Amino acid sequence: MKYYAVAAGRTTGIFTSWPIAKAQVDGFPGAIYKSFKTREQAEAFLADPVLGTGTKKTGSSRKPRDNGPNGSEDDWPDGTIVVYTDGSAIGNPGPGGYGVVIRERPDGPARELSGSYRHTTNNRMEMTAVIKALRALQGIGSPVVVHSDSRYVVDALTRGWASGWEKRGWKRSNGQPAVNPDLWAQLLPLVRSMDVRFVWVRGHSGNPLNERCDELANTAARQQGKPDDKTDD
Repeated sequence: MKYYAVAAGRTTGIFTSWPIAKAQVDGFPGAIYKSFKTREQAEAFLADPVLGTGTKKTGSSRKPRDNGPNGSEDDWPDGTIVVYTDGSAIGNPGPGGYGVVIRERPDGPARELSGSYRHTTNNRMEMTAVIKALRALQGIGSPVVVHSDSRYVVDALTRGWASGWEKRGWKRSNGQPAVNPDLWAQLLPLVRSMDVRFVWVRGHSGNPLNERCDELANTAARQQGKPDDKTDD
């Protein structure tokens, strides 16, 4: 039996069927995947798809990169929609907000989204920002690249952790309950329904779109009259 590790694709994780794994990477910009003889090797690859047991494969000749402080998207395929997201919770937990910046064209205006909740956590606001962004883009059909400074969100999606929690009934590998299953249950179907990939960016490093998202999230967190923490509105 072979194990197919998909580190970047429509759905990430480890598959034992090549047709199923192939469906996750075919036509997906920057897909990263590799086959292995053992599950242990596949898991090591997912933990570090560039430096791990395997080598990196990409589904596109244009390799994505860290956008750096200037927010350049020159390496993304033509027509890619660029999204930046951020979340904040004062006191963590405490009053929180999220911020989103969407650029559908490099030379076009940016669309901004923000919102706030009465009592929440930083991680929940990071997730909510991504959910709001993808909901706003549903049905567009263009490739989407979401930039976030949340390792929690990016690693859980690109390394297959969230999919694993879902398959185990929202439990972690040690049997403990997964955190924020209500938001993961909303986010995973959105990711699977779109041509979307995720890039981690370092926060507060001078990237103007990341800084703008941070400003939107923090401003929202300080607003009065915030609703309870829910994302079904």
